[in-house]
Amino acid sequence: MAQIEVGQRSETVRRANLSAIVRELHVRGPLSRSELVALTGLTRSAIRSLIGEFVEAGLVSEERAAPVGTPGRPSALVRMNPESAVVLALEISVDSLAAAEVGLGGEVLDLVRVDRPRGHSSVEEIVTDLADLAAEIRERRPSSDPYIGVGVAIVGVVRRSDGFVSMAPNLGWRDVPLDERLALALDTAAPISVANDADLGALAEVRRGAAIGAEDVLFIHGEVGVGGGLILGGKPLTGVAGYGGEVGHIPVNPNGSACRCGSVGCWETEIGEGALLLRAGHPPGGGRLEVAAVLQEAEAGAPEALSALDSVGHWLGLGLAGLVNIFNPRLVVLGGLFGRIHPFVARTIAGELDRRALPAPRGLVRVVPASLGVDAPLLGAAELAFEPLLADPASWLRPRTGLIDLASA
Repeated sequence: MAQIEVGQRSETVRRANLSAIVRELHVRGPLSRSELVALTGLTRSAIRSLIGEFVEAGLVSEERAAPVGTPGRPSALVRMNPESAVVLALEISVDSLAAAEVGLGGEVLDLVRVDRPRGHSSVEEIVTDLADLAAEIRERRPSSDPYIGVGVAIVGVVRRSDGFVSMAPNLGWRDVPLDERLALALDTAAPISVANDADLGALAEVRRGAAIGAEDVLFIHGEVGVGGGLILGGKPLTGVAGYGGEVGHIPVNPNGSACRCGSVGCWETEIGEGALLLRAGHPPGGGRLEVAAVLQEAEAGAPEALSALDSVGHWLGLGLAGLVNIFNPRLVVLGGLFGRIHPFVARTIAGELDRRALPAPRGLVRVVPASLGVDAPLLGAAELAFEPLLADPASWLRPRTGLIDLASA
């Protein structure tokens, strides 16, 4: 019995060490063995042995590092093989649908985004369109290997455990088992993970974008609706079922407009796309093209456009002040619409934070635009799909052969 327990503990340690190595390579990119020793705390012999397992499985490759002019032989450089494990990422937003193939290490192998008419929003229509997009990029893929997972970002309130969309007000959805519907439409046995678009935008910006290296990050994503993703201490804060982060529905104006969620005066009714367009004298349902027109007018100095942006900046700063007081983030990242308007509203937001946030957390926080643009939630969906492999790569390896074929597992 003691020998069995020792063996079990040894295997647990091995699996944890494999996870530590693959996470560093996936997030940071190519690293030398020496760098992996420093980052993971493992010994050189352990790194050499575990890297050997990944090499034999085809997940990573090693190459001789370039000489750096110091004594001794340079440490071998270890890099992920993106084609060795590929995920499918999907995104459902109000105005567009997107699909991407992403390889291990975060390399985008293919990506397509199409505009979606706002009346074209039934579950059946969107699931069919996503399946068509997935088939389109699948046909262009040179390899026939199955996806190891599927990640889905959606503008809605999602139960993380089973991909159940409780509510997506701006799509008109309620109680949709999205993962089940997509599994049938995609004809796949690969695991499907569904999450809120802002939560996944936060994940992507922390791993690949404006918040790399930050552990306490608030990501605010806006288009028609508004959502928030929160990373605290390096870990996502999503609530007991994954419903957390719905900051767009914080009530901020009791005398405000009706919200599609059924309440009145929600934050998104003051800072969302419709509010900006209406204040600027444009059709509130005009979408991204009308937003672009407002920004062009603002650049030309049009008073109505500048006033509309200033008003959105005021309400955006007001809400952020409350969130900064509650969560004390180091960084606030503005994505989607808010990233686009940031140059016009940065000063107004800063002023509201100065007036309304407590001095201590205000002095620690910076507000920056997202660097991944409109694709942040889509890339976050890919990261979500990779998570099972990153958490336990040992379970994805056949001894001395390669990756398990999840499509038939």
